[in-house]
Amino acid sequence: MPYVERDGVRVWFEEHGRGAAVLLTHGYGATSRMWEPQWQALGERFRLIAWDIRGHGRSDAPEDAALYSEAAAVGDMAAILDACGVAAAVVGGLSLGGYLSLAFHLAHPDRTCALMLFDTGPGYRSDEGRRRWNSMTEELARGLDERGLAALGGGAEVRMGEHRSVRGLALAARGILAQRDARVIESLPAVAVPTLVLWGERDEAFVKPGEYMAAKIPGARRVVLPNAGHAANLDQPQAFNAAVTSFVESVPA
Repeated sequence: MPYVERDGVRVWFEEHGRGAAVLLTHGYGATSRMWEPQWQALGERFRLIAWDIRGHGRSDAPEDAALYSEAAAVGDMAAILDACGVAAAVVGGLSLGGYLSLAFHLAHPDRTCALMLFDTGPGYRSDEGRRRWNSMTEELARGLDERGLAALGGGAEVRMGEHRSVRGLALAARGILAQRDARVIESLPAVAVPTLVLWGERDEAFVKPGEYMAAKIPGARRVVLPNAGHAANLDQPQAFNAAVTSFVESVPA
């Protein structure tokens, strides 16, 4: 199995297909398995690279809380591209994966050919917004500590995931899912690469964040999938794959 190792932490990734490189990041509590409906359909045209965020799936779940952070996750993404011999890719993800894609672009604009933001948000500009979000992430982490995997809920993308460490998921909630500052949301007007902002029409929590990003990112392409919820790629895979194919094929080589 392919891994990259950073600070003694092995991070798992996989590749499918050939063509333009597309790096996909899953949502919190899910794994790279959530992209299974994309492997064949999109792998016929593109080189898909997906990975398991540290603490999730087949990646390591270190005991040291200091090894979980947004910066560590972004570093893992860059290391995976290095391992694949990819200088720059279309970078996209769902939920937490979409936020990390924006954070990756902020850290590595030269390695980002385009962005794809699925059912996600850009974080919070206000301290109060971050406080509410972080209260939610801490409640989730405590639930994992107390009740195990049942605390993750029953989202379609979460049900597909297989995890080895409940503690790793709790540490990832506190260290990666939690918000620290407004850098990412404040970077939106400066995004200068083609961007697809897509969400399911029934994903009520992320309709406004999607609309906000589509308005703030210059030239962003907005797609709303009917009869889809938070895991739009699973709820409407054919429509999702068509939207992604159209977008990626439009990105300058």
